[in-house]
Amino acid sequence: MYDLIIVGGGPAGTAAGVYAARKKLKTALITPEFGGQSQVSEDIQNWIGTISISGNDLAKNLRAHVEAYADGVLAIVEEKVSAVLKDGDIFTIKTGKGTYTTKTVLVATGSHRRKLTVPGAKEFDNKGITYCASCDGPLFSGRDVVVVGGGNAGFETAAQLLAYTKSVTLLEYGETFKAEPITVNKVLTNTKMKAFNNAEIVKITGDKMVTGLVYKDIKRGEEMELTIGGVFVEIGQVPTTEFVKGLVEFNKYNQIVIDPWTQRTSVPGIWAAGDCANIRYHQNNIAAGDAVKAIEDIFVFLKAA
Repeated sequence: MYDLIIVGGGPAGTAAGVYAARKKLKTALITPEFGGQSQVSEDIQNWIGTISISGNDLAKNLRAHVEAYADGVLAIVEEKVSAVLKDGDIFTIKTGKGTYTTKTVLVATGSHRRKLTVPGAKEFDNKGITYCASCDGPLFSGRDVVVVGGGNAGFETAAQLLAYTKSVTLLEYGETFKAEPITVNKVLTNTKMKAFNNAEIVKITGDKMVTGLVYKDIKRGEEMELTIGGVFVEIGQVPTTEFVKGLVEFNKYNQIVIDPWTQRTSVPGIWAAGDCANIRYHQNNIAAGDAVKAIEDIFVFLKAA
C-alpha cells in the first residue's frame, strides 16, 4: 500500500516525485518513459535555471533527480497505466503488468499530439507523415512539404523546415491563422513559403511514402492537389486522461477539472497537474509548479487523515 502513486514522468510527474520523496511519502511513480513531450525537442531554452538543453538531456536529468531521492521511499515503475479504480478510500492502479494500491493519486500524464484522420493518414504515418519537425526535419531536405495547422506551433514548424526543404506550404482549416501576427508575418517573408486558410485536408496519397496531398478550398468548394514529399502535422494536443474517464470530472476537451488552489479533482484523494488538467497555460515550468502545489496539498491531506 502506497501513500501516493504519481502517474506520469514529464516535468509535472518528476517534480512531484522529488517533493514526495523529500517528504518521505511512500510513493510509486508509474510511467513508460521520462521527459514528456519535450523529449523530442532539440533545444529547450525556457527551462528555468538552464539556458539551453536538449529534450533528451532534460529527460535524463529529470529521471536522475527522482532517482537521487528514491532510495527506500520512492519506487519507479516503468509501465503504462490502463485504469484507476476506487474502492472506498483506496485506489487501485492497473497496468499491463500488474496492479498497485494507494491512498492518493496524482495524475500528471500531460497530453499527446492530435493526429490526422483522413484517408491515407494511418497508412503513411511515419512514412512521410510526421509530428516532429525538430526530430525529422533534416530527413526532408530538398523536398516540397506541407505543414497542417496555422497556430504558433504550425508556423514555428514551418520556420524550422525552411532551413532544409525546397518549399513549405502551410494549410489552416479556419478563416484566420491562430499564430501571433508577428510570427506569421516573419515566416511569410520567406520566398519558399506559402500559407492558405479555409483549407480542409481531404486525403494523403502515395506509394511506399507520401507523394501527394489533396485539400479542399472551403470557400470555393474546389479540391487542390499538391505534389509533396512530406506532411508535418501541428493541429493541437489531446489530454492523456482516458484511464480516469468516468472516474473524475472532465471538461469538454477531456481535461481533468481541478481546483486551481489545491489541484484537487472532483474525487477526494485524486489530484491532477500539468497539461492533463484544465489549466490555461501549457508550459514545463507551470506543470512542475502545479505538481509541487499538489504534493503540498497531498501531504496535508494524508497527515490530517
